Amino acid sequence: MAPEVTVTIDPHVHSEGSYDGHEPVEMLLAQASDIGLDGIVVTDHDTIRESLRAAELAPEYGLVGIPGVEVSTAAGHLLAIGVTERPEPHRPLDETVAEVRDAGGVAIVPHPFQRTRHGVRRGRITDCDAIEVYNAWIFTGYRNRRARQFAARNDYPGVAASDAHSAKYIGRAYTELTVEASSKRDLDRDRIVSALANGDAEVHGRRQPFHRSVQHYARGAGRKVGHGVAANVANLARL
Repeated sequence: MAPEVTVTIDPHVHSEGSYDGHEPVEMLLAQASDIGLDGIVVTDHDTIRESLRAAELAPEYGLVGIPGVEVSTAAGHLLAIGVTERPEPHRPLDETVAEVRDAGGVAIVPHPFQRTRHGVRRGRITDCDAIEVYNAWIFTGYRNRRARQFAARNDYPGVAASDAHSAKYIGRAYTELTVEASSKRDLDRDRIVSALANGDAEVHGRRQPFHRSVQHYARGAGRKVGHGVAANVANLARL
């Protein structure tokens, strides 16, 4: 039997590179290291610059470097983990998933069914590599339970993530992976991506403080209007 190690990853974190993030990647990496995670994925909205920098700096903090981005598709948000280039926003979900896979990444649907946060609706999820079944920013446990049930019924692997927009919330939810490796020193992006795609994961987490979730949902509702306008403009441009 090949040797295995257990790895803890927070695969959905935002830096100041996001319009709704607050802190530099150095602070996020330091926090992840301090609380004992093995890695984070900085998934800023429709920009990958800070995530690439975080992945490059990660070994200095004793972490595995994994780049990614939260890309806006025509159906809703998608986490593209393990990619080094940002997929073009506002394209069909299935095309974006295919592009992520072609680039050697894994495509994960975050906070599904949550319309105020641009979650992909149930009927639009026809293909992906995993579902975020525990998001720490969920207002109540109901949405996470729905996501978990949907993933189980459709044989999608589940992941958990903090969706942190500040360093102090990193790790409130995280994904525990079993990875074939002799030691954690052998870990790299490709092994983590492969483990995520294979579903070798356990989910752990607790929700954010209630007042913080309320603020986050209020901002999400306001952004929904702008997102819809941008998507319509992009669709017209393709005609």
